[in-house]
Amino acid sequence: MTTQITIKDVMSKPVSIAKSSLITEALERMLDEGVDPIIVTHNNQVVGTASRRTIAEKIGSIRSGPIPPTQIHVANVTKEDYTFAYHDQDIDILIPLLQSYKIVVVLDAEHKLIGMVTMGDLLRVMKPDCPLEDVIELAPKITPEDRIVHLHRRMVDDSATRFIVADNSRVLGIVTETDLAQAIMKLKELVEVKHHDNRIRNLIAQDIMSTPVTSVEKGKTVDDVIALMEEKNISTVLVTNDTKPVGLVTRRSLINAL
Repeated sequence: MTTQITIKDVMSKPVSIAKSSLITEALERMLDEGVDPIIVTHNNQVVGTASRRTIAEKIGSIRSGPIPPTQIHVANVTKEDYTFAYHDQDIDILIPLLQSYKIVVVLDAEHKLIGMVTMGDLLRVMKPDCPLEDVIELAPKITPEDRIVHLHRRMVDDSATRFIVADNSRVLGIVTETDLAQAIMKLKELVEVKHHDNRIRNLIAQDIMSTPVTSVEKGKTVDDVIALMEEKNISTVLVTNDTKPVGLVTRRSLINAL
């Protein structure tokens, strides 16, 4: 007899924050816990999620003006569109949910928050049965001199989530939503308000990129990449061919292949 695997068997401890908290606290929690997004609560009820992307969009927005991140509340970056499941449901329902959302909020029979399932949680027990080539995503390439204000606009307008920083065919780093949020938040905290716009306009990719980039050669397997993500607690791995960038494997591309 085969034991049914339920959501409670794969879920992790929920990482949540009150909507009245500050976005600086939310970003710090996400970085410390290695999660994205974070569950937002009000009066012990789930009201949505806040992500590194929504924080980056908010603090990089012209409408935020001179308001420092230490005065912006989580409620201002919360998305009420989230999905949930119950702890005793079969894990198969997680596949379509995580193909549309970054996390699944887990509730008990009394509708109380007891856990969450991330893409990483599901990939520990379910893996795509396909060659690595099938889960490689093309990522936009930028130069080290590209301005951050332009990258922010592309993230908002084109739904881009990460950029490969390259000098010709040599990969120098990667810029993600996290890099952007951290850089703008730090700048706004340290620089006088009157200098914010000028300093942000002068920020370039080389100033904020993450480096070195974790990579594998294209001959590796899907299992190799998932193990590497688990080991380093990262969501993106660069695939190369003789050190030249081919594309990226992300947790999203892996979940979409299930």
